Amino acid sequence: MASERREKFQTSSGIELPSDFNPSNTQQTDYSDDLGDPGDFPYTRGVRKNMYRGQFWTMRQYAGFASALESNGRYKYLLSQGTTGLSVAFDLPTQIGLDSDDPLSAGEVGKVGVAIDSIEDMLTLFEGIPLDRVSTSMTINSTASTLLCLYLAVAKKQGVGFDKVSGTIQNDILKEYIARGTYIYPPKPSLRLITDTFAFCTAEVPNWNTISISGYHIREAGSTAAQELAFTLADAICYVQAAIDVGLEVDNFAPRLSFFFNSHNNLLEEIAKFRAARRLWARIMKDRFKAQNPKSLMLRFHTQTAGSTLTAQQPEVNVARTTIQALAAVLGGTQSLHTNSMDEALSLPTESAARIALRTQQVIAHESGVADTVDPLAGSYAIEELTTQLENLAMDYITKIDDMGGMLRAIETGYVQREIQEAAYDYQRALETHDAIVVGVNKFQTDEAETIPIMRIDEQIERDQVERLRSLRAKRDGEQANAALISLQDAASGSENLLPRILHCVECSVTVGEISHRLRSVWGEYREAVTV
Repeated sequence: MASERREKFQTSSGIELPSDFNPSNTQQTDYSDDLGDPGDFPYTRGVRKNMYRGQFWTMRQYAGFASALESNGRYKYLLSQGTTGLSVAFDLPTQIGLDSDDPLSAGEVGKVGVAIDSIEDMLTLFEGIPLDRVSTSMTINSTASTLLCLYLAVAKKQGVGFDKVSGTIQNDILKEYIARGTYIYPPKPSLRLITDTFAFCTAEVPNWNTISISGYHIREAGSTAAQELAFTLADAICYVQAAIDVGLEVDNFAPRLSFFFNSHNNLLEEIAKFRAARRLWARIMKDRFKAQNPKSLMLRFHTQTAGSTLTAQQPEVNVARTTIQALAAVLGGTQSLHTNSMDEALSLPTESAARIALRTQQVIAHESGVADTVDPLAGSYAIEELTTQLENLAMDYITKIDDMGGMLRAIETGYVQREIQEAAYDYQRALETHDAIVVGVNKFQTDEAETIPIMRIDEQIERDQVERLRSLRAKRDGEQANAALISLQDAASGSENLLPRILHCVECSVTVGEISHRLRSVWGEYREAVTV
């Protein structure tokens, strides 16, 4: 046998790769049970019969910076360039329920996303953007219910009925405890906000995706593809069970669940991961939760290309990485896609870099031909074997988590966090030993200085935001705002659905921070347990 470049070839999940896949070294795939036609159970080949032959995926660009006014300008620019859905990034204070004038917000206002304190900010953010014609995704978790209510309040002022509003809130708090850290409350009341959102939207906002259960940040923290798949679905199982436990019927809320996955550089493994996710979720919903509605069994997902793979060294090379990752998402059957900009390892995206990222999707859609055939890699020995192996690896994790008492218990003991940390450590070691190569970082370096333009946020933005917030408090009806907060606090001490109370608060110009602080006074704050 001819010599090979390495002694062993394997994917990020440790799946060993033979020199070629063929009938002698792959598991048999039953077409009816394991694949099915596109649009049919178990949805391995996609959730729609004609997939992109009917319509392309939603092309989103994740954007938000500085003030609502500046972000509004970026949204209008992206829409004019062919973006078909908005994806809102919020600044850190907004994510953790702090107003811009909170002492803990100093230096962070408008830095990693847009600062949203009140209904005035939300009205500015979507000024001139009709909410019955644009689908909006909001990457927000601990304050998701408040930001959804702000969005709905804007829709009301635009004269748009809640039944005409479409989009997604991430609203996935479990992955915050696992991998990201922008939590506020302990898990139990956080789950209550999520199930309250399920119930409210089922009744009032039928076209809204009430949660985007996210493997993205789990992968960004260093997990393997199999771990991303397993821990995301284990989180989803926890949410479904929590909703059932409070009396919701699975087929009433499950059709509006959505998912959010990462797309990394290993093209074949990533395609297989998306296909395995659909098949595994369909089987879980059918067998475990006895869902009857076909839409309850369909795993619909948004994909973002992998921010953690972007390099500050030779940032133009990131365009190639993003292209591979976007192609994997499309070949894997995503419903929505965000492509990272080449400069994101250095700063928030410039307008030019964001346009190139969007053009990457448009080239794949209109020039590559891969969208003209549904699941074009179906039947490939390599793809089908990787799909099966990833499903099996993920199911092994889910079974272990079940045996531990479920995902909340696995998080509390630090099991999930340790698994991710070990995977991240193994990858870092592979980089240091050159078993893994990152172009421009540990091989093919250059001494040339990087000169691409980067975005900088003017410090005056924070001062202006604080001034607007103080002006709002001075001119609003203070008694009405305080009465709304007292009503919310009383309801938080009981068991009624909190969304109507939060909606009333924001319509009374109560701020995100005031709502969050009032809920903190009832529920307390979460403190991460130290695990060894």
